[in-house]
Amino acid sequence: MAAAPEGAPIWADAMFTDVEGAKTFYGEVLGWTFGENASEYGDYTEAYVDGKAVAAVVPPMPGQDAHSQWCLYLASPDAAATAEKIRRSGGTVLMEPMAVGDFGTMCIARDPAGVTFGLWQSGTHEGFQATNVPGAFCWAEVFTREPEKSDAFFPAVFGYGAKKLEDERIDFKLFDLGADPVLGRMKMSDEDFPPEVPSYIQVYFTVPDCDAAVATAQKLGGKPVFGPMSSPFGRFAAVVDPQGAAFAVIDVTTTEGEMPNIT
Repeated sequence: MAAAPEGAPIWADAMFTDVEGAKTFYGEVLGWTFGENASEYGDYTEAYVDGKAVAAVVPPMPGQDAHSQWCLYLASPDAAATAEKIRRSGGTVLMEPMAVGDFGTMCIARDPAGVTFGLWQSGTHEGFQATNVPGAFCWAEVFTREPEKSDAFFPAVFGYGAKKLEDERIDFKLFDLGADPVLGRMKMSDEDFPPEVPSYIQVYFTVPDCDAAVATAQKLGGKPVFGPMSSPFGRFAAVVDPQGAAFAVIDVTTTEGEMPNIT
């Protein structure tokens, strides 16, 4: 497996006080199965689609903030060097690079606008074993209240190029590595996002039927916050799970409308 380029999304996990509840919810909504919890690594538990690792869930460590949220990890060939670039670019390193056995090295950071994300320097764990299939990661977007700060930070750290979506209704950019878009960037408006909602990264998982996935999420205590809505990219919805972690689902096979111009 070729090493992921620096800045490419490589892994996602989330912390839950009720891990068994999270497994039930995501198992039903996304069709995940789960491996054995790794007690030597804080009961970290991987989720699988057709036997391939697609994400993980973990309980909070003693004394850790127990707020449930998804964390997207970006690939780094040298987590310590990337952490230095984060500091030089105005970001904050929340957790210094830490080796996780021979699996790899992780780091948690925050951009100047308050967007929290992770770094992953691969060892034996090379990240997602499947993407862009039902139940697996397919996309992510930086939702930021201060786009000028995020727009300067992420390209400075990861070498992204940036293109703007030509749409007067939204302020949206694409960060890319060469010709490949790897992240979206959306400006959070005060009208659409209550002031208590901080900047964050929204992780998208593919589903075969967006409406059915949202209905299942609601049945299990989740709350749709946007959509389902059709778009040229697919039919998608943003959801908050019963423990407060935000994520999105998208059926990429159901599209509507023309692709927007990107400059």
